[in-house]
Amino acid sequence: MTVPRDFTEPAGSRPDMVIGRDEPFTAARRQLARGGSVLLHGPAGIGKSTALRALAAEYGATARTVLRCSATESESHLPFLALADLLGLVLDDVCDQLPAAQRTALESALTGRGESTLQRDGLALRLAVLSALRALAAEGPVLIVADDLQWLDPASVELLGFAARRLGDSPVRMLCAARTQDEEYDRHLGAAPPDTLALRLGPLSRTHVAALLDHRGYTGLSRSTVRDIHRTSGGNPLFALELGRALAENPAPHRPGEPLPVPTSLRALVLNRLGMLSADARHTLLVASAGARPTLATLRAAGRADAEAETVRAAELGLLATESEGPAVRFAHPLISAALYAEAPAQERRAAHAALSTAASDPIERARHLALATIGTDPEVAASLAEAAALARDRGAPSVAAALGRLAARHAPAETGTRRARRSGDDTGGPAPAPGTAPAERTPASPHDLLLQAAEDAITAGELDLARDIAREVLSASTVPAQRVRAWIVVIETAGHAMSEVDSVFPQALADAGEDPRLLALIHYQLAWRALLVDGDFDPAREEAAYSAELAARGGDRYTELMALAFEAQIETLMGHPDAPATIKRALREPQDPRVACHHNGAGYARFRWLVMSDQLPEARATVTALLREVRRRGSVESEVHFLRGLAETELRTGHCARALDLARESLRLARDTGIGEVASAVLTSLAEAAGGEVDRALALAREALDHAEQDGDQMYVSRALAALGHAQLVAGDAPAAVASLRRVRELERALGITDPARGRWHGDLAEALVRVGAAEEAQDVIDTARARALRLGRESVLAVLDRAEALVRAARGEREFAAERLTSVQDRLAKLGYGLEEARAAFAAAGLRTGGPGPVSYDEAARLFRRCRALPWLRQVEAAATAPAAEPAPAPAAALDALDSLASMERQVAALVMEGATNREIAGRLFISVKTVEATLTRVYRKLGIRSRVDIVRLAAGRPGG
Repeated sequence: MTVPRDFTEPAGSRPDMVIGRDEPFTAARRQLARGGSVLLHGPAGIGKSTALRALAAEYGATARTVLRCSATESESHLPFLALADLLGLVLDDVCDQLPAAQRTALESALTGRGESTLQRDGLALRLAVLSALRALAAEGPVLIVADDLQWLDPASVELLGFAARRLGDSPVRMLCAARTQDEEYDRHLGAAPPDTLALRLGPLSRTHVAALLDHRGYTGLSRSTVRDIHRTSGGNPLFALELGRALAENPAPHRPGEPLPVPTSLRALVLNRLGMLSADARHTLLVASAGARPTLATLRAAGRADAEAETVRAAELGLLATESEGPAVRFAHPLISAALYAEAPAQERRAAHAALSTAASDPIERARHLALATIGTDPEVAASLAEAAALARDRGAPSVAAALGRLAARHAPAETGTRRARRSGDDTGGPAPAPGTAPAERTPASPHDLLLQAAEDAITAGELDLARDIAREVLSASTVPAQRVRAWIVVIETAGHAMSEVDSVFPQALADAGEDPRLLALIHYQLAWRALLVDGDFDPAREEAAYSAELAARGGDRYTELMALAFEAQIETLMGHPDAPATIKRALREPQDPRVACHHNGAGYARFRWLVMSDQLPEARATVTALLREVRRRGSVESEVHFLRGLAETELRTGHCARALDLARESLRLARDTGIGEVASAVLTSLAEAAGGEVDRALALAREALDHAEQDGDQMYVSRALAALGHAQLVAGDAPAAVASLRRVRELERALGITDPARGRWHGDLAEALVRVGAAEEAQDVIDTARARALRLGRESVLAVLDRAEALVRAARGEREFAAERLTSVQDRLAKLGYGLEEARAAFAAAGLRTGGPGPVSYDEAARLFRRCRALPWLRQVEAAATAPAAEPAPAPAAALDALDSLASMERQVAALVMEGATNREIAGRLFISVKTVEATLTRVYRKLGIRSRVDIVRLAAGRPGG
């Protein structure tokens, strides 16, 4: 059909939002914009039609005519059907322009009122389609949109392909979509022009699946449930949405770790070939679907004697992968396994697990299958599961440990001596315990203790929603003080930096703790964090941490004592407190707890922060690299996010901008996937983007972090986000905005009691931005205040950066010789300290001082250093400065001052406020005009006075010669 130029879609009709397709969409847009054609391909449900509709809506507006067709499998045998969809409505418009033979053949094919066939009228039909498209293109651009290309009838495909190969420079583009497996798309290119770009749509990431579910209204799903949907769907958007719909329609809430409800629509889609298997083969596949990574050996040990022949047949039908990596039996798609398992009756599923419990060699798998084969409580099964959870924890699989712990709680009797429950689906009591399972005399911990351990494992794995739900379950049932306090601590920890949201928890937890020093130590440790994050007050936070350590020591809780000491050390480091090194040593004394050694709030990370702030970058890098390696082995997601940030920060300081950006982006992806440390990771990624990526991205991330920190009431990260925003604004060349952001940082840190300038390292940026807006006196005050503190603490790199900023102040005052000497010294000092990016900035500033002097200015040294750092935004600044036309010499002071009288009234007012040090925004507010008007007025002032910047206006006011 055709869509005329003036066609508008009805209100409410719009293309679906396309999620997670930035890269292929960018490539498709680029191809279509230059007049090329695009083929989108991928498996069923991957989102080809959605992407096709969105691109067609976007580029259809630029076409004179849009021709559309979409076939189905049942229609693919009807000749010329797709051609009739494409050209049927425009036949009358083009027929008069076709030769008689072509017109007759085309009318016969499209209307069915004749006997036209490719064999009989092949050449006439081919030429008719070509002529019709050329006639339409003569009136304006044509866009052909063809969905489900694989179902187009062969005759239409042949005719389209003939025309497409001969259209040449005619403004005809094709936008097509075809269902393919793997990379088998070549055969579909026969219907498209020779220059068609083929783009494969792959599976969505977990983050994009979560966004898609939210967009379609399936909100409120826990992160662990979204993870299960992503895994089961394989990232396929259609499958993910159908699973989300099934969960929404299911009256019982989904319990994390349990199989997802697979709707009938998906079962029919993925199991349509199951009926071609024998009953024995189907049961073998059910046993395989119940296993984690089943092998042929495992299936045979589970009683499936003909497993090899049965799996070969299943692979031939496309149910199993034909090219399996390793010995595992792998389903062609995760959804096939899930649908097969969901289709089976509960009794058959339990029988499959019972068989696997005797066949599995791994104790964790054996215990899991034993639990899933058991109905009701059983102390032996519960004890086996608790031991398996401990083993999974030691292996670095906390998510598995949490799932096993919840199973253990389900099977643990409320009191010892409970009779043993039946296993499997038969009435004989099931199989005997598998070798290596718990002996009868073992008794597990109480169900609530098992659940609390599972909640703590879930926190380690980053599954905060699951941990919170478990804690609430315990609080609703338990009256034991120790259990209740542990549950309250889980609730507090899952709040992350938004601790103000759980303020009501602390009085309840303190009431449950009574006088028990061990329990009180846990609560006061969390109160220390609250004082820091919510109140932004260092002294009370330090006092609470010290008190927690004292209580823990009194109660014999070495773990909490070490954690509290480490936190006390971190606070002292941020404060610039002289006791910080001594507190770190106390936290590192033996006996140590292995859980603290690599914890992100442990003494190891406190020492890392102290090393970074003390300019010991090589040792800091080695320390955090070792910590990251260990937490990855243990599977602690929260600590991994922290240590990725720490390593990224170290690489950024040393000037390895590309490496820092990769690490920061990895940290941000992991933080967003888990909901852990998103604000902190966004702040660091903003700094990394400003150094080695895209400045616009840096600005967006800093603003995002600022919004979240303000919503959370986290004053510490409001300050950090503002510092990142100010830095990005400075790199972007928006000095007034940078001044506004960094002034807020200065006020916040005064209120927070932060005195160590190495904590945020924003002072040099603020001073430089102030110089750029003509506020040199304020810049000098910032430098003097920070320098006094940096001297007291021995912060050499901070002192060097402050000296660089002071050189810019002195240059603004006309002391260019002093400034040049200072910058040379600063560059050398920063190079020796290993601060590569700051060294390059000093070289850039030195080159900038030479502008306006005799002879050409060389930026080669700055460019070389920035290139070594791979600092792309800074390199772009160097290139812009190097290619900028040389400015005309500034007028003599007297002549320039006389020229002020020639300014218009508004221009004089703006210039006067600049002389006072006001920013563009402040000027706009005082004169009741827009910021854009201020900027335009300043441009006229510069031109009339023959000067280049706000700094020159300030010089004129002071009566000093320009430099």
